[in-house]
Amino acid sequence: MNISVVVPLYNEAESLPVLHEWIVRVMHEHNFTYEVIFINDGSTDSSWKVIKELREKDDNVHAICFRRNYGKSAALYCGFEAAQGDVVITMDADLQDSPDEIPELYRMIVEEDYDLVSGWKQKRYDNKFTKNIPSKLFNATARWVTGIKLHDMNCGLKAYKKEVIKNIELFSEMHRYIPYLAKNAGFTRIGEKVVQHRKREFGESKFGINRFVNGYLDLMTLWFLNKFGKQPMHFFGLIGSIMFILGFIAVIVVGSMKLYALANHTAAMLVADTPYFHLGILTMVLGCMLFLAGFLGELIIRNSHERNNYLIREKL
Repeated sequence: MNISVVVPLYNEAESLPVLHEWIVRVMHEHNFTYEVIFINDGSTDSSWKVIKELREKDDNVHAICFRRNYGKSAALYCGFEAAQGDVVITMDADLQDSPDEIPELYRMIVEEDYDLVSGWKQKRYDNKFTKNIPSKLFNATARWVTGIKLHDMNCGLKAYKKEVIKNIELFSEMHRYIPYLAKNAGFTRIGEKVVQHRKREFGESKFGINRFVNGYLDLMTLWFLNKFGKQPMHFFGLIGSIMFILGFIAVIVVGSMKLYALANHTAAMLVADTPYFHLGILTMVLGCMLFLAGFLGELIIRNSHERNNYLIREKL
């Protein structure tokens, strides 16, 4: 099979028939063998009824229906598990992603040997202040942290080699950083294509401004897991050791000043009345706690069944 089209959706009943017809037309025009996988993320409208009707008319339609809303990452995870095509295309169900982009995305994967191609909606029709400007700031930060030079990392329209989606795991709200997950898994040929952004025809956006806050937190989580996930002591142990040493030096300095004053019979504050003494003790305690956190992290990693989970490209 050439292509699997994975479409996560939530309350998009009106757009589904139009999207399906559009995808089918593109596939037939280019003689692709294909499947369309709809992931109904706990919709409360008639989306599932519409999907079942589409399935009755087209055997290439497959679908998964969640009992409740789990989020886009969960939907994509299940879609990736089910996908069988050599190239996997993801797109949103709101008709803002154009299926006409599929043939070129497929060509870039097959002929130019990209592992992943991400869409870039260079010209957007979203609200400038609530989406465009925050999106630009978010993507600038993501480029700086991940080292992946994509203009729109969170674009829903993407193409993947099958082996990419079978070797990455989505969780929480990490769908925003699939290119970073792919890079961390060793898939470094990541490309970008300018794609058409269309105005929403039905319904309203399901994402609020809080996605940018969550996005930054998730980015920091991924960065930490990638850099220190298998060696937490390198992070917590280093910071803890530095804090303990600084605190210990502060206590020694305060004690030495007190002893010097006593030796020279001069007035001096009680050691316990000096704020630097308490700050030094606090720093030492925090340093010990961080060091122990790193130590416990190492013990957990050593007993994890994934401690030697390495991705192998091929064997001869």
